Amino acid sequence: MDTEQIKALLARYQDGACTPAETQVVEQWFDNINSRRTHVIDEATLHAQLEEVKMQLQYVLPEAEPRNRKTLLISLGSIAACLLLGLLIFYSTGARKPAVVAASVSTRVELPAHSSRVVDHGFMIITTGRGSTEQVALADGSTVTVNASSRLRYPLQFPKDKRQVYLDEGEAYFKVATDPSRAFSVVSGKLTTTALGTAFNIRNYGGEQRITISLLSGKVKVEGTSFRHDASIVLLPSERLDYDCKAIAAQKNSFAKEEEIIGWKQGFLIFKDASFPQVQTEIENRYGVTIVNESHQQAWEYTGFFKDESLQEVVETICLTKNITYRISNDTVYFRD
Repeated sequence: MDTEQIKALLARYQDGACTPAETQVVEQWFDNINSRRTHVIDEATLHAQLEEVKMQLQYVLPEAEPRNRKTLLISLGSIAACLLLGLLIFYSTGARKPAVVAASVSTRVELPAHSSRVVDHGFMIITTGRGSTEQVALADGSTVTVNASSRLRYPLQFPKDKRQVYLDEGEAYFKVATDPSRAFSVVSGKLTTTALGTAFNIRNYGGEQRITISLLSGKVKVEGTSFRHDASIVLLPSERLDYDCKAIAAQKNSFAKEEEIIGWKQGFLIFKDASFPQVQTEIENRYGVTIVNESHQQAWEYTGFFKDESLQEVVETICLTKNITYRISNDTVYFRD
């Protein structure tokens, strides 16, 4: 497909003439490369992103007859290549800064300013920075929403006997595609969460010294190397597991509303008896700043809800509640007595 045909494809998208499946994939890739900055990705990473587009299309297009399977796969590859190349052309000819190509060595494309995708030994490694989230489609049709300041690893192709991904740091929401023959598991810290088809959220920020696994639908089993007698804990909808990394202790609790757990996906800041480290993490991730607590109140809890408020409005509200003051200097917020 030549450049004019690629432009025609994007024009069809702008006119709303693409199929729903094509539209979903194109829009996700627009989100992934929309940025005000650029950074380098190597050729292997670019090809891995191309494979991810193929996998997304393969799971959203209808199943083909066996005799047409080869033709379909060729078409998928062509569509994916056109989409990726078309996106690069679109952004290099649009209002944003042009994509830069280093001749025959590496390729520069526009990606989210604080996010990166790297391929290493058959794994895709996605790292998000403050103020950045990522939408990910896995090879089995499962989807993951990765919160800010997080690191997710997953194989480009799952083996036949299992589906295992790794949340090394941060928070992510998993919507698991049903596959009775292969359990889906997420390894995060010392805990492994296993499901067949369900939706759950895992939060594991190092500064909080706690891992929280919350189940929204279905059923999951959580295993930990520090659990007594290697026992597992089963969670049902509206239940969560709080694991204290310092005390090496796990406790099952419940939550009343889904937004308490995944409100971050809609950009909400929701605190319910949140400790200072939790408040600090949320504000830093949302606004891309650093919080420094210079007050004498180091251990406190806060409950509140914010939607579209500015950084200053959020900080001022919290400080009024806690009877402390604040100062904002560049990208740092100081809490003071």
